[in-house]
Amino acid sequence: MKFQPITLKEDPVPQEIADCEKCGLYKHGSRMIWGEGNPNGDIYVILDNPGAREDREGNPFVCGTRETLQQAIHEVNIPIDKVYVTFILKRRPTRAYEKTCTRSICIQHLKFQLEEHTPKLLICLGNVALQSFYDNEEITVKAWRQHWHEINGYPLATSYHPLAVRRNKHLFSYFLEDWKMVFDRWNKR
Repeated sequence: MKFQPITLKEDPVPQEIADCEKCGLYKHGSRMIWGEGNPNGDIYVILDNPGAREDREGNPFVCGTRETLQQAIHEVNIPIDKVYVTFILKRRPTRAYEKTCTRSICIQHLKFQLEEHTPKLLICLGNVALQSFYDNEEITVKAWRQHWHEINGYPLATSYHPLAVRRNKHLFSYFLEDWKMVFDRWNKR
């Protein structure tokens, strides 16, 4: 079957969190994105922050990050309905911000999501997501990829950010290796 990226259904932001102003990103004018795909899916993909979901006219589109991610998922035969994409930051930053403080505040939302849905596997994509999730700026995707790690009872894998893969085509084979590892573990459960 030919690969065709799709716009995944957006998961609504819980009402009690929708007006969160704790981190200050609301001042950037971007809306809160809780996640996309199946929130009850087995595999949670964790990215640093939401990218563009709509063009300037407000029409939904699949950006390069989502296209590259979905292509890898398709190539290793993970059904897209088993995947949920979420973020460390729930709003797209549009200018400079206090990264460490903002991430430490926003990660509480991600922890809430994990407690609420308890996915089977996690995969952090990119150094920012990995370092923020582990609260350790010393770890890198390059050093941690191709191994399973445990955090709070969750099996976690890591790979490059889809945008890095898109920009550096030689990374795609590594990206696929990492997704194959995720497929193998998911398929054995």
